[in-house]
Amino acid sequence: MEKILARKVVEAVKSLYNVDIEESLVQISDTRKDFTGDYTLVVFPLLRFSKKSPELTAGDIGGYLRENCADVREYNVIKGFLNIVISSAWWYSFFKDMASQKELFARAVAAKPGTIMVEYSSPNTNKPLHLGHIRNNLLGYSLCKILEACGHKVIKTNIVNDRGIHICKSMLAWQKKGNGETPESSGMKGDHLVGKYYVVFEQELKLQVAELKEKGLSEEEARNEAPLMKEAREMLLKWEAGDRETIELWKTMNSWVYAGFDETYRLLGVEFDKIYYESETYMFGKDIVLDALKNNILYQKEDSSIWVDLTEEGLDNKLLLRSDGTAVYMTQDIGTAVLRHQEYGFDKCIYVVGNEQNYHFQVLKSVLQKIGYPWSEGLHHFSYGMVELPEGKMKSREGTVVDADDLIAEMKDSAKKVSLELGKLTGFSGEEKEDLYDKLGLGALKYFILKVDPKKNMLFNPAESIDFNGNTGPFIQYTYARIKSVFRKAETEGIDNDIELPSVLDIGDKEISLIKLLGRFPATISEASETLSPALVANYCYDLAKEYNQFYHDMSILGEPDVNVRAFRLKLSGYTASVLKAGVGLLGMEMPERM
Repeated sequence: MEKILARKVVEAVKSLYNVDIEESLVQISDTRKDFTGDYTLVVFPLLRFSKKSPELTAGDIGGYLRENCADVREYNVIKGFLNIVISSAWWYSFFKDMASQKELFARAVAAKPGTIMVEYSSPNTNKPLHLGHIRNNLLGYSLCKILEACGHKVIKTNIVNDRGIHICKSMLAWQKKGNGETPESSGMKGDHLVGKYYVVFEQELKLQVAELKEKGLSEEEARNEAPLMKEAREMLLKWEAGDRETIELWKTMNSWVYAGFDETYRLLGVEFDKIYYESETYMFGKDIVLDALKNNILYQKEDSSIWVDLTEEGLDNKLLLRSDGTAVYMTQDIGTAVLRHQEYGFDKCIYVVGNEQNYHFQVLKSVLQKIGYPWSEGLHHFSYGMVELPEGKMKSREGTVVDADDLIAEMKDSAKKVSLELGKLTGFSGEEKEDLYDKLGLGALKYFILKVDPKKNMLFNPAESIDFNGNTGPFIQYTYARIKSVFRKAETEGIDNDIELPSVLDIGDKEISLIKLLGRFPATISEASETLSPALVANYCYDLAKEYNQFYHDMSILGEPDVNVRAFRLKLSGYTASVLKAGVGLLGMEMPERM
């Protein structure tokens, strides 16, 4: 309809003012809810052609549209804005056409679908996944689903940071304090066990640092000179040198962590097409750095460390290899990026990483461009805000993080408690109840996190997220289950919900409001894909659920005596359920068939 109106406005300007204008000058948008109308034309860009006031120009064009466009029912003018009301007949026809299409995402497909790689999760093998990782995983996975819905070929990747000083800290602490403890002997998940020793290391290091500070050293000097830190650095050198005993311990402890990660990923419902390991890519990165040094693209300091000068790019000098030859994160990221492009030839590579790494990815892109990889222009840092709790920020070193597994279990328990309190489980078997708790708990968690603009920091409140009213996942899930219950009741009462709709039917404003919102689904998915914002999809689903509940409250469905109207309202309800399910599916949420 926007396109039809735009063409008609061009006709109106020609007819009224004898001027040919480009269609791009015509600005049409949805009418704000506090005004009467379906679409609004901004007339200010047209005043130079009309030579009249905004109100008179809007009146001229509104009158022309009403006389020359059968679908325009009426119009009203508010200052320089022309609000246009479309006939119910057009909206009814629009719905019939929309509902007849089998593919919900067909109108959302990008003009030029490409190959897009999305990296998310990126855990370290020295600790379990926590709340921050949950936001990362949910954002990354949802981005993949949205991009796929728009026709892109998406490769879901994960880079596991399985080497480095932080990994050696857990290994060293286990060597000194572990007494041979394993996941089996302790009854702990492997990632939790290894994380426990990372905290032990930091606790022991803190004591050594305090002693050295008493002798006059600064905080930084004390950490560098602490015996435990020196031992960790020695272990890293042994690892890079291929020391058999060190490598065996590393493999053993990493295997514990991987088993733990896999279980958490399963619970979260996320997956990957390809997992890269820093231990396998950093050497490739070192080779690229050394070649670039030979070609005088990089420079070497007297201590043998290798650097890149990015001052001309508005950045600074960046270390790529330490003086002892060990690699830094940037080295690994260079190697991984090149390997990925060799393997997949992506058009775009999206890194889902928190905003504290903004500078890192500016440097990565600039280094790759400087070395001579033009495809690096397609690298994009999806920078998202941090997750905080009511009591403040989390700290891995101090063991004050919110563990992902614990949070998932807590969300399921909360869903169970709320469901029991509301008495929504009549007729459910034990297995059905557990399935419902899973869907509600994870739905609450995923929606609460994804409804927030990813660029913003967010405060996570588990109790608020599980509420069955308000802007929550369970509210949307309940709306879907409500629609399904309507169809079950229709079947029980012998009402045929699949009869062919008449060619013409008079429908009301509540129905039109719902149709208008359903019609925005493809555009919402397209915008979410272009702006990389799952929040747009999440909030659309909430708006749709809210609109349907208003329709459900105000309009009779099964009790409607007119067979055609009843059939239409059933189809409208069914289509709403399909859009809600597809929409939250892009967020990784599942819908319960009944609640």
